Amino acid sequence: MGEANTDVKGGKTKTPKKGFIKGLKAEFKKIIWPDKQSTARETTAVIIVSVILGIVIKVFDLIIQFGLDKLIAH
Repeated sequence: MGEANTDVKGGKTKTPKKGFIKGLKAEFKKIIWPDKQSTARETTAVIIVSVILGIVIKVFDLIIQFGLDKLIAH
């Protein structure tokens, strides 16, 4: 959380904006950005897992729908 400055102007506590920006820049320098190959590999994995999960959910939906149709028909 941001630290409040002890200087009071007009009855309100003032927060240092310059310190926040400096801290933000320092934190961004610590980020380790993935390379293009790693990003492509992870994106492909997410797409494949999403498609497989969608297929599994659709199969379960069809099985449940088939079972309910058989129950209601009789």
